[in-house]
Amino acid sequence: MSDIVLSIRDVDRVYTDSGNPQAEGVEALRGVSLDVYRGEFLSIIGASGCGKTTLLRLIGGLDLPQAGTLRINDSLIEGPDPQRGYIFQQGSLFPWMTVEQNIASGLRARHIYKQKKGEVPRYVEMVGLNGFEKAYPHEVSGGMAQRVAIARALINDPEVLLLDEPMGALDSFTRADLQDKLLEIRRQNNATMILVTHDVDEAVYLSDRIVIMTPRPGRISEIIQVDLPHPRDRGGEAFVEIRNHIMEQFHMANAS
Repeated sequence: MSDIVLSIRDVDRVYTDSGNPQAEGVEALRGVSLDVYRGEFLSIIGASGCGKTTLLRLIGGLDLPQAGTLRINDSLIEGPDPQRGYIFQQGSLFPWMTVEQNIASGLRARHIYKQKKGEVPRYVEMVGLNGFEKAYPHEVSGGMAQRVAIARALINDPEVLLLDEPMGALDSFTRADLQDKLLEIRRQNNATMILVTHDVDEAVYLSDRIVIMTPRPGRISEIIQVDLPHPRDRGGEAFVEIRNHIMEQFHMANAS
């Protein structure tokens, strides 16, 4: 992997109290620099409040830094764009729309539904929801709802898929199933994925590289390469060795 799709340089983000300009701001990120490669699965881990989601929101264009730059394919990120599909923790589906309507909603927003509506069944199949096309969000499970959200983002053919703890509220069996589905989608589409997670095992199972962040202000403590073939054995010696190394580095980052 040598093709850089996303470049982050010297990014700072400070949150201030607009009602009290004299109050000291909260420094969420300081001096973050990172390259992400096309087709890579990258995970970002760290303690609560370390700026993981802030960094993902900056990549998604949902927020802007005070300093530094974020570029995708050499274009400055200045706001949201379908090039960066964003999956929230709860999926955020439209409750009045069916599964297929939710998947197609981005096409309608971009006024290209007529040209691309024929692709909707392919994305329904890609996320394994055949037979549920006419179901509404309240009629499907949490894991299925997250699959809908993933398909809704993928149908826009994004350069990068951003995943903000999308499996955090799922039970362990549903979570494992969705992890395997993400890997399958990645293989099928050569998709670039960036995942924010608290789960070290999940990061090792899915990722090519894992970014460990320090507590606030969030900085990159270490980037760990995960050179294990898929499918990965969660109980295997090599897997456990990487997990233990990450836990050790994670504790060191929290203590620094």
